[in-house]
Formats: sequence, structure tokens, C-alpha cells
Amino acid sequence: MWYVLTTLTQAISPARFPAPNEVWDSLRQVTLAGYADARLHMHVLHSVKLVLLGFFAAAAVGVPLGLAMGWSRSVEAFFNPAFLLIRPIPPLAWIPLAIVWLGLDDGAKVLVIWFAAFVPCVINSYSGVRTIEPHLLEAARTLGVPRWMFIREVLVPGAAPMIFTGLRLSLQACWTTLVAGELIGAVAGLGHVLYQGSLDIYPAMILVGMIAVALTGAAMTAMLASIETRVMPWRRPG
Repeated sequence: MWYVLTTLTQAISPARFPAPNEVWDSLRQVTLAGYADARLHMHVLHSVKLVLLGFFAAAAVGVPLGLAMGWSRSVEAFFNPAFLLIRPIPPLAWIPLAIVWLGLDDGAKVLVIWFAAFVPCVINSYSGVRTIEPHLLEAARTLGVPRWMFIREVLVPGAAPMIFTGLRLSLQACWTTLVAGELIGAVAGLGHVLYQGSLDIYPAMILVGMIAVALTGAAMTAMLASIETRVMPWRRPG
């Protein structure tokens, strides 16, 4: 249908949406010769690096904080007011402040990605603790389970399904925010390809960039799902 509408009948103007052969030519160009100062694999690797840095930093801070807030009323009372103020702020609203703090380098983009991924990690880890069956907690208290054993054997496994839900949401937020962040002041990355394509009025290259974002994000989501299956084999279907 894409070929029919854009090439055979030209019902859709090539200026509005590129034909399949135009997209293929653009893919060959960015893969072999390069576009926006780099070839496709370099753009992909640069974007993946930024996503992973922001994602792991957010998970390292957000998951423990969410677990602590869910388990301890005092920790929740201390952090929740500040978290409730930060939570409604869109991640993209942090871009100007991140640029003021860190300039136009990759550090500003990682900071914005961190903010995007941080909130889902905290919320879902917190919810995961609150969904643990009360009788499991009471049994652990009755048996006098040591604190670290309780965290390792009861708290984290019980909250794990919600933790991974938060990680999936965080990963999606990372990609959404990355593309927006790379539209400004980037020298490489898939967002930079999209931005340069818009400046050049190059719809085919824009579509190539969008497809690359979709495929790379889907591949990383599949890898996270594989890790989830290994960590929680009891949730494996069948």
C-alpha cells in the first residue's frame, strides 16, 4: 500500500511522505557514506551509549529509593514531598537547566534522560513493595530474619515484577527524551539525524531515523525482557 500510494498513484506527494525507494536510497547513504557528520552505526552507538548511561544511573538511584520509601514510613515521609514536586515536571522541561549546568555536551543529555527514567523507577519500586503479601512480611518478622537477608530474599523478589515494569517504562522514556535532547546541540545520534533531516527538508532521511529509533528501542526492550525472564523464571509462561 505504501508503494501504491506514493509511487504508482502518487496519491501522497513525495514532499509529504517518501516512497520506499527514496527511503532505501537514504538508508544506503547514511549507512555507507554517512549523514549528519557520521554513518548510521555511529549514530546508533552514540544514542545507545547515552540511553544506557541515563537508564543505569536512574535505576541505581530510583529502585533503591522506591524500595526504601515503600518499606519505611519515615523514609517515605522524608523524600515524598520533594518527589511529589519533581514528579509532575516533564523531562523535557529540564533541558534548559541541564544546558546551563553542563553545556551542550553529552552530560546535559544524560541528565535529562536520568530525570525521565528516574520517576518510573521510583513509583513502580514503591508500588512493588506495597503489593507484597502481608503474611510474607509477618512471617519474616516472626522468624527474626536478618535485615539484609530480608531485603535479598523477601523484599526484592516480592517487588521484582513491578520493578521490571518500571524499568521497561523508564527505558521507553529514555528513548523519547533522548531524541528530543539530541535535537539541540548534538554532533551525533539518531536525534541529530532527525534534526538535520528536518533542516534539509529530507523526509526520507527523517523516516530512516525514525525507523532506526524504533528498531534500536525494540531491541533494547527485548534484551530487558530476556533479563527479566532470567531473573524471575517463575513468571515464564508455560
